[in-house]
Amino acid sequence: MPIDATLPYDDQNIFAKILRGEIPCKKVFEDDWALAFHDINPQAPTHVLVIPKGAYVSWDDFSAKASDAEIAGFVRAVGHVARALGLVEPGYRLLANIGMDSHQEVPHLHVHIFGGKPLGPMLMR
Repeated sequence: MPIDATLPYDDQNIFAKILRGEIPCKKVFEDDWALAFHDINPQAPTHVLVIPKGAYVSWDDFSAKASDAEIAGFVRAVGHVARALGLVEPGYRLLANIGMDSHQEVPHLHVHIFGGKPLGPMLMR
């Protein structure tokens, strides 16, 4: 069910529980700023989620409230994961859903990394 990305952060969301170690994940990468793990319902041969370790609901929330170090660390983590997975040369797609119209389902900022096959153009209906 889509969430309202303007609401306050809910520390009981699934990604907050993953960050606290209450729910396991298939980890790809972790540093001081971010955690990356395989999506449990992959939409491409490679489908990894990258989440910041801070409590941010959406990209809007993150860009307005995160420190410069958090922003740089998160963006670098996304790039690191794409390189580590060998996705740079063949190409990959990044997706961050924000709010109701985009169908954001978890109230914690996350970036999807899709790759591993030709993904084709993004089609808007």
